[in-house]
Amino acid sequence: MNDFYSAVIRAITDNNMLKSGDKIVVALSGGADSVALFYVLLSLREKYGLSLYAAHVNHNLRGEESMRDESFVRDLCEKNSVELFEKSLDVKGLAAEQGIGTEMCGRNVRYEFFSELCEKLGAKTATAHTASDNAETVLFNLARGAGLNGMCGIQPVRGDIIRPLIYVTRKQVENYCNDNGLSYVTDSSNLTDDYTRNKIRHAVVPVLKEINAGFENNITNNSEMLRGINSFIELSANKAIEQIAVQNGYSCSGLAALPTALRHEVLYLLCKQNGVEPEYVKLKIISDCLEIGGAIDLSGSVRAVCKQGVLRFVKTERDKELFSFVELSPNTSFIYKGKIYEAECNETHFPTDRKLVFRTRMAGDKITLPKRRVTKTLKKFFNELKIPEETRDNVIVLADGSDILWAEGIGFSENGKELKKIGINIKVNTNF
Repeated sequence: MNDFYSAVIRAITDNNMLKSGDKIVVALSGGADSVALFYVLLSLREKYGLSLYAAHVNHNLRGEESMRDESFVRDLCEKNSVELFEKSLDVKGLAAEQGIGTEMCGRNVRYEFFSELCEKLGAKTATAHTASDNAETVLFNLARGAGLNGMCGIQPVRGDIIRPLIYVTRKQVENYCNDNGLSYVTDSSNLTDDYTRNKIRHAVVPVLKEINAGFENNITNNSEMLRGINSFIELSANKAIEQIAVQNGYSCSGLAALPTALRHEVLYLLCKQNGVEPEYVKLKIISDCLEIGGAIDLSGSVRAVCKQGVLRFVKTERDKELFSFVELSPNTSFIYKGKIYEAECNETHFPTDRKLVFRTRMAGDKITLPKRRVTKTLKKFFNELKIPEETRDNVIVLADGSDILWAEGIGFSENGKELKKIGINIKVNTNF
């Protein structure tokens, strides 16, 4: 049994990638890696009772070369009687429309397509990521400060994605193809240094392999070990998140009291949950703000704010959904921010002599607190309740001029009690 084949079997066995009767969609670009994956799974089809399919996405980024790849993949599948699913997209145009890079856009459309096929067929998708790809990924993550998660590299199994070549180097793939007379296509973009990953592949990896020829395999072994450590820390971090959760955010003191490694993992997970790429420098700044307070812009649309002992992740894009006045009537109903607001009133006792309106807060608003009968500005009352500043403009109130009679999350004020007495009931429902 050659090194290539034994490494594939070990990856499949170690990570429980296949079971008898599995349906597998091979992500087939036509390159050496994907062709090797295609043929090794063909050779394992009888052993595992597999049903094989293939999927190819034409990004239309390389003109005639893209069409050549598509034609090659189609011929390969016809020759081996494997059903092929194809998709063709203008990735460059789509990337410009979405405001992201072509590399990221291409990856997104590929995995969306794979996911659709998996759901349709009840299958898993096999991608041709190798130990060499994993080493490049780890180096890339290290360069941008991605922390422990980045050092874990490419996961052998992620959801319905499996990677049978993850223990195999690119050199072993090329040897396998040459030894078995397998033809494949070469993506010319891989030969340039236009992409960061290519710079790592062409300039960094060769130097490290001069230092240690087993560099790629060593990275694979380290990634496997670190994934185990990371799983334990992530489990602990999720428990910690539950313990430090407070109203509108997370306890700064609770976070600060955690061991450094656990605190950084908690911040890493919270950043991911809020759509932020959790680079180390960002985590460090948030950590520094826990005791002294402050804020940091994490991206163009998310800010971490440490204020009043609470860490919050705030959307900074200007809210485009403006709320207009809604006059109170015997049966008022309106929708705002995904919530239904309903005011049920007894028409016989409805106060027709006053113009009461639902709106958002305005400068000069005041509220007379129930029971205490103390009048304060709405702003000061919000401060006392520690309502986050970024949510205050979306709180719906019922007002008589600048006098607040009812406020969402607070209820009727002292001056609004008379409305309650005559049968006015205001409900907020988030379930449509």
